[in-house]
Amino acid sequence: MAPGRLDPQPAVAPESQRTLASVTETYHDTITFYLNGTRVSLDTADPEITLLEYLRGIGLTGTKLGCAEGGCGACTVVVSQYNPTSKQIYHAIVNACLAPLVSVDGKHVITVEGIGNVKNPHPAQERIAKGNGSQCGFCTPGIVMSLYALLRNNESPSELDVEEAFDGNLCRCTGYRPILDAAQTFSAGKGCGMAKANGGSGCCKEKNGTNGTNGGGCCKDGATNGSNGDDQPIKRFTPPGFIEYNPDTQLIFPSALRKHEYRPLAFGNKRKRWFRPVTLQQLLEIKSVYPSAKIIGGSTETQIEVKFKAMQYSVSVYVGDIAELRGYTFADDHLEVGGNVTLTDLEDLTERAVEHYGRERGQVFAAIRKQIRYFAGRQIRNVGTPAGNLATASPISDLNPVLVASDGVLVAKSLDETVEIPMSEFFKGYRVTALPPDAIIAAIRIPCLKAKGEYMRAYKQAKRKDDDIAIVNAALRVRLDDTNVVEDCCLVYGGMAPITIAAKKAMGYLQGKTFTDPKTLEGVMNALEQDFDLRFGVPGGMATYRKSLALGFFYRFYHEIRSALNPEDAEIDEDAMAEIEREISKGYKDHTVGAAYEKKIIGKEQPHVAAMKQCTGEAQYTDDIPVQRNELYGCLVLSTKAHAKILSVDAALALETVPGVVDYVDHRDLPSPEANWWGAPNCDETFFALDEVFSAGQPIGMVLGTSAKVAEAGARAVRVVYEELPAIFTIEEAIAAESYFDHYRYIHNGDVEKAFTDADHVFEGVARMGGQEHFYLETNACVAIPKPEDGEMEIWSSTQNPSETQAYVAQVTGVAANKIVSKVKRLGGGFGGKETRSIQLAGICATAAKKSKRPVR
Repeated sequence: MAPGRLDPQPAVAPESQRTLASVTETYHDTITFYLNGTRVSLDTADPEITLLEYLRGIGLTGTKLGCAEGGCGACTVVVSQYNPTSKQIYHAIVNACLAPLVSVDGKHVITVEGIGNVKNPHPAQERIAKGNGSQCGFCTPGIVMSLYALLRNNESPSELDVEEAFDGNLCRCTGYRPILDAAQTFSAGKGCGMAKANGGSGCCKEKNGTNGTNGGGCCKDGATNGSNGDDQPIKRFTPPGFIEYNPDTQLIFPSALRKHEYRPLAFGNKRKRWFRPVTLQQLLEIKSVYPSAKIIGGSTETQIEVKFKAMQYSVSVYVGDIAELRGYTFADDHLEVGGNVTLTDLEDLTERAVEHYGRERGQVFAAIRKQIRYFAGRQIRNVGTPAGNLATASPISDLNPVLVASDGVLVAKSLDETVEIPMSEFFKGYRVTALPPDAIIAAIRIPCLKAKGEYMRAYKQAKRKDDDIAIVNAALRVRLDDTNVVEDCCLVYGGMAPITIAAKKAMGYLQGKTFTDPKTLEGVMNALEQDFDLRFGVPGGMATYRKSLALGFFYRFYHEIRSALNPEDAEIDEDAMAEIEREISKGYKDHTVGAAYEKKIIGKEQPHVAAMKQCTGEAQYTDDIPVQRNELYGCLVLSTKAHAKILSVDAALALETVPGVVDYVDHRDLPSPEANWWGAPNCDETFFALDEVFSAGQPIGMVLGTSAKVAEAGARAVRVVYEELPAIFTIEEAIAAESYFDHYRYIHNGDVEKAFTDADHVFEGVARMGGQEHFYLETNACVAIPKPEDGEMEIWSSTQNPSETQAYVAQVTGVAANKIVSKVKRLGGGFGGKETRSIQLAGICATAAKKSKRPVR
């Protein structure tokens, strides 16, 4: 399970303890929720664990740990709840690896085990299994739960709904075609990918005004009769043989939760305290006596800070259940949304706002919706909030530029006063805002545009369109008079500075200019170059590209507005205006290609033998093996330098100051110096670094603790002193330094020089390729279980090479190979990446298990 960090300091400073205690003395300490239809009540909840750690800790290991940062979706579960914004029951997919346990109080948590099993699978599980939608199976439970939530919220989803339901789920090995084919069997019907219902700008039939009839013709028609010449229908599963989906037979929202009374909660230990107020007044009281308390909405940023940046928040306040912060109001000239409205709800509200205010006045809401649509995955949007987006003050936030450019106003409340902060004055520095320490973001007011003469657009460029952070984003607004002279403008960019920033020189130049004059475009471009003169080596890199994007966004904005103003006479660059729209994904499989070679067994299509177990969460992977009695957790101490001498390693601090740390293991615990060497074919790697490290991340030792969190805290406490040495990072540097691997085996076949001499044409050039990641969703994992007799040991390893695992474990433990039993249950992906890299981890775990005489995970 993903570890966090421990801190021996008290959770609350002594001078604040009494006042905080007095404010929260009437709070309750019991979390109550439903899990797969069963009531759960916890009065001794660990304040430092996530929902994922809780689920896996009680044996529900179908929910997997992949990236631990909300990016892969392997940990997806459904949290059913009454939504105070929409006033309806909503089945939200969430990343359990990020969700605090306190966030599920009063809700119904549904895991992959709760909707079906091998003997009685849910239709979603059955169709993905029989449709070949599961290969290694590690990501499959998360994909199943995303599909399940879609069906619970929408009984007849469109093809676009189905496709977008998986925008927060990654799959490395299966390929998305069979997954989507299986999921699309639940969709309302196959239609044009460019249709408005599927998120496009309108198919040719809609644009021709034929209202779906074929009178206007279809661009895909290969004949006049309207048949799709080259388009085949998606393969669909139909009865008999497949379970029919019946919405009336699904897990109901527990009636007890409909009457659940949300009570303020306070629980924790000496290291960390959680508070869950249920009214705005309670929240403001906590902030007044403890301003540094960490406010948690979706925990999408905070949990990453805790896990990967070792941030320590001793007091956290969960605000997701305060209904007052999740409301909204359609005023005459603005939309006011509660600071803790989820991004999913904001997406819906902005769509309604466009209808309410009209297309012209609602351009800002269309811009917000466009940015949210491609922000992260649905799991993140279901819990992320605009207040969290603002408070973290990320310079590449997709939402912040729109709020600044639209002259939005932030409503900040403290116990003593309410302050309105213009968004243009909110961001003060990198991750620094104008929010008072004792205040919270209660609401955001988003103004409407004028009905005539005002235009706004938002843009974003990332490495991929869906579920990715921006390289550069922008929100551009201009207001023109009747002669197209600029009365007001706001050009706001993200990713061009440490904060969301306005292009002031460009805005100053644009003010008072005739917008339709081509010289205006040229002048703004020149001014933008001065605004964003990024130098080589700027944080984030890609200086030239980012500058090009900033200019390109305005170029596109200029032509879009010119087109709207006077499309007949203007010289419009149509290529720059068009939004690149992706059609509904499709792929085809030839089911007859093997017919000529069909035998009794081979040549036939067969479902994956473990597919159903993978789809129901019953398939077991290495880290799903139940915890052994007296088991220890290992955490590696890794090099932080690319190339350096190790002057000293001091593990005393970890052993003496971190409760629960049991031991430290390194090369001195091996039976001989020779046992430290491994690797094929030259045996030129070491299990543990000796006196020199050759790469960042090279193992130096391992700390053993009673839990994963304890082991990680201990590993961070180990002090390593280095003397840095010159490092080689590129092939050119290696050639210049004559740093080559020895080659002693050659294949000579023919005369290469003569072949070049006799060739009619010789092409020369340089091909360059960066590093690649095998990207298996299940990380390397190992459980080493020592036996009481003759040094025997059982090794469970996520490896593609159990034979080499056996040989090297025997080497590091100093016993014969027949004393080592090497086992592999299944892999959550490998692709060659677990052919050798898994050996090192297994060897280190085995060394630790031998030394401690206890199982090590």
